[in-house]
Amino acid sequence: MQPPARYARVIVDRSADREFDYLIPDNLAGRVQVGSRVRLPFRNRASIGTVVDLPDESPVPEASLRPLNAVIGDKPVISPVLIDLARWMADYYCCPVETAMRSVLPQVIRDAELTHKTQLFARLVRPPTAEELAAITRKAPRQAEILAALADSPVPLPVAHVCKECGATHATIQSLVKAGFVATTATAVDRDPYENETFLGDSAQKLTDEQTVCLATVRAAMDIPAAGDRKPVLLYGVTGSGKTEVYLQSIALALERGQTALVLVPEISLTPQTVERFKSRFSQNQLDVAVLHSHLSDGERHDEWHKIHGGKARIVIGARSAVFAPLANLGLIVVDEEHETSYKQEEAPRYQARDLAVLRARLENCTVVLGSATPSIESFHNAQTGKYDLAQLTQRVDDRQLPRIRVVDLRQESQRQKSKGGPLVLSEKLRTAITARLEKKEQTILFLNRRGFATSLVCPACGHVCRCVDCSVSLTFHRAANRLVCHLCGHQASVPRVCPNPMCQDPQIRQAGLGTERVEDVITKVFPQAVIKRMDADAMTKKDAFRETLNAFRTGKIDILIGTQMIAKGLHFPNVTLVGIINADLALHLPDFRAGERTFQLLTQVAGRAGRGEMEGEVFVQSFTPHSPSIQFARHHDFDNYYQQEIDFRNRFDYPPFVHMVLLTVKCSHQERGKFSTETLHRRLKENLPEGATLGDPVPAPLERLKTQYRYHLLLRGRSAFKLSRHVKAVLAKLQLPVDVAVAVDVDPYQLL
Repeated sequence: MQPPARYARVIVDRSADREFDYLIPDNLAGRVQVGSRVRLPFRNRASIGTVVDLPDESPVPEASLRPLNAVIGDKPVISPVLIDLARWMADYYCCPVETAMRSVLPQVIRDAELTHKTQLFARLVRPPTAEELAAITRKAPRQAEILAALADSPVPLPVAHVCKECGATHATIQSLVKAGFVATTATAVDRDPYENETFLGDSAQKLTDEQTVCLATVRAAMDIPAAGDRKPVLLYGVTGSGKTEVYLQSIALALERGQTALVLVPEISLTPQTVERFKSRFSQNQLDVAVLHSHLSDGERHDEWHKIHGGKARIVIGARSAVFAPLANLGLIVVDEEHETSYKQEEAPRYQARDLAVLRARLENCTVVLGSATPSIESFHNAQTGKYDLAQLTQRVDDRQLPRIRVVDLRQESQRQKSKGGPLVLSEKLRTAITARLEKKEQTILFLNRRGFATSLVCPACGHVCRCVDCSVSLTFHRAANRLVCHLCGHQASVPRVCPNPMCQDPQIRQAGLGTERVEDVITKVFPQAVIKRMDADAMTKKDAFRETLNAFRTGKIDILIGTQMIAKGLHFPNVTLVGIINADLALHLPDFRAGERTFQLLTQVAGRAGRGEMEGEVFVQSFTPHSPSIQFARHHDFDNYYQQEIDFRNRFDYPPFVHMVLLTVKCSHQERGKFSTETLHRRLKENLPEGATLGDPVPAPLERLKTQYRYHLLLRGRSAFKLSRHVKAVLAKLQLPVDVAVAVDVDPYQLL
């Protein structure tokens, strides 16, 4: 028998990029394991850390080692695989290992302060005799009602429920406890975010021939015994082709084998519908399905995490951070809408959840399925070059047709409607189409990926624009709140009655541009008889607003749904036959090599919400640049030719997937100091550049000022992300920057603004 470990290597919370050795005292011998959370002394105060190794020896003399104070919990909270994943993240994404560990474990678990909720239950332990019951009924009728309710129930009942039903108080229950008729027990209960939802059972659907082939591809991958021989499966299927059914039946295969499954979705707004599909399919035990996303309360997140960690949940559905869910015996990982940029974390550690899912699948020896109607250029390139297996769904289920997409030239439309004044919201063609849908009791989705009422306030006399005092952007006018708001930093200002320029003071200052709030205003006036609802971050502030709005739309209580990208993908509403894209150009002309790809994906995904039922769908795309390749290829649902054009462009100009990129953003509140620091960093990075790497010149960021900080960019490119990351890490470790200068490192960046 091996003796208990003597030393523990620990990553201490907030200890940056170092690991420390501690002694394991005799009273903790055998209890400390890799992945355990422990209390310990650190410097001059008590702290908490995570055990990442139990070395046989320590390079530090034993006399210098301090002992651990205590172990938190009965078993480790992080598996060795997730520790390896965190170390890989720290190395690849150029961040401290403690920062990576912080992502792996939710804050509510790290703090170890929240406990399970307890609820008081009552049960009958001694039925009263007939004489006792008669006396109780005469003197205390509420007590008699409680006794009757408990006598009729085969299981203990919640005290709060019994008191409510019988019109009693807790003191009434206590009287019965003192009399020996009733016993109460405090029991831990889960804070279930879906406890008030009813999910009807759903059986597996008959697969089409294409779905059958795709499921066979996934099954074959699951049958391969060695992870090194198993490739990720890219499930490329047009919108409405039944990718979710392939996911469901693949997960059923994993469950039959006694394994667990993880499903990642890009948007919180997709989670309610996805949860419904999964809980309905696996309704024999809905506790099998756990949910992790940022709209859960701390208590709900605590209980869902422990349900997973304790092995009660076998399926986890969640957004980006759910890739770290503590599932054991993982058999399948599904990444839905794998192309979505929301899988990329924009704060340290700046990881890509899709890529981590592929890595975790390799570490866990399980299968990963990446699904999309518009795969990312990188993933499709991997499928074309043999790194991934490709499974395709080219037809919608039940032979339904893809929607007909019509492009409206807003240049011509603006000329026709210029006498009306204000920004153009509805072309005549789109207005006529909405009218026809309302007459036929069919539903419409209108998409504009911009919040607020007007994008800016502009003075027509002097040209003054109301801008954020802390960022290089104009303030957006929100009419409901009657405030000007910066969508980057949250700064708010009152709406001026006259031009704020002291040399002008013109009272004709006016609103320019449009957001979803203005679209809602226009649609309400044009179609006063319609029921209209807006879905964006401003309208969906209540906790269950997403779910309630989607349920109302599904049941036909809403005629026209207006929204941002949260309504653009993954949602299935058979009665939606019309989709209108108010302005397809918003993201098309950004200074980012992925701008065209994002526009193509977004248009295709939004268009895919139409015609998913028995009725044919129609889409109107309004654009000032109707001949853009992104719009024209999306119009014809032609991903293959769009990919060929885009991959040629990427190859010719050295962009991913042919190289990796590292974006360094230097931030400083003082413009000249920020510029000087960027030039200094540029000189140091040029020294000993890895072979084949190139370094761009220092330039101001396209979004030059953000949250009072001036921003400068440096862009590294090379074939190996690890070599670039290690080079940057080594340079930054030696570079002494001013205290008010910060450098953000983004490996494989998705935003170049």
